[in-house]
Amino acid sequence: MTKRVETTLLAAGCFWCVEAVFSRIRGVEQVVSGYAGGTVENPTYQEVCSGTTGHAEAVRITFDPEVISLAELLDVFWHIHDPTTLNRQGGDSGTQYRSAIFYLDERQKEIAEKSLRAAEEAGLWPDPIVTEIVPFSNFYPAEDVHQNYFEQNSFQPYCRMVIDPKIRKLQKNFSEKLKTPSA
Repeated sequence: MTKRVETTLLAAGCFWCVEAVFSRIRGVEQVVSGYAGGTVENPTYQEVCSGTTGHAEAVRITFDPEVISLAELLDVFWHIHDPTTLNRQGGDSGTQYRSAIFYLDERQKEIAEKSLRAAEEAGLWPDPIVTEIVPFSNFYPAEDVHQNYFEQNSFQPYCRMVIDPKIRKLQKNFSEKLKTPSA
């Protein structure tokens, strides 16, 4: 019997951060950093960083829905980044750092919209959420240097100052969802 997997695409600022968080979650099979939602085919990192391609830095998450649901992944999504800042996450600014959920079908759209309403009702953030919930149009994997970035560069200042706190937040708030307790 073939194992069933699902895919979702999320943008929550720098893809290095998002990949580092979601790769630690039980049931997540693969996380690929890349570019989604823009107009340029096969863009480079430099092109996306210029803000002229329309792409967001995003991750494609492949997961086992029998271990973790899309709704549970989205709950993590709302907690690990600030979905109230338009085109910005911390010091990263530009449309490429926008918060977005790229849905693949109507079921995913409904789950995303319900999740957004739940996050708003829970008062997770003092300001209104500005996350886009938009249909999937394209995804281009980022260059190899951007894959598993945190695992290969955890000593770098950006990783220590920006990614480490997100991982600690994940460990504190979602320890039951981690692949390993020390992830």
